[in-house]
Amino acid sequence: MSTATPTAPPMGSDALPTPASLPQAAAVARAQGEPLVVMVTLRGCAFCDIVRRHHLLPMLRRGEVHAVQVDMLDRNTALAGFDGQPTTGYALARGWRISVAPTLLFVDERGRELAERLEGMGLADFYGPYLEQRLQQARQRLRAGR
Repeated sequence: MSTATPTAPPMGSDALPTPASLPQAAAVARAQGEPLVVMVTLRGCAFCDIVRRHHLLPMLRRGEVHAVQVDMLDRNTALAGFDGQPTTGYALARGWRISVAPTLLFVDERGRELAERLEGMGLADFYGPYLEQRLQQARQRLRAGR
């Protein structure tokens, strides 16, 4: 299994990085004083595309957030979970009890959630403020040592 650190996607790409290792991705975010945002997504999900293209990708490109994506139905792509063991997006989504896409998790380097999950899309006009609120809460908890 590769241990490459996820990087920002190339300009024009509409995908977030897919991590080879969640602990490694979270450690990179933590080293910069940021939580890791894990977007649990679903291929073909229109709401996922909106969240990715209009919120997370622009923030990622501006260096305002560390975000990765995990496909909740992917049973084939191996990645290291927060326990260090090989897992898949499918197994992670089940373990996190996620049944709605998109779901955003705001986690520390151990995989502990630092803010309330952002589930679904809701009203598009309010998504940005909800996202900012969760990020602010996660940053505060991260800096306070949880």
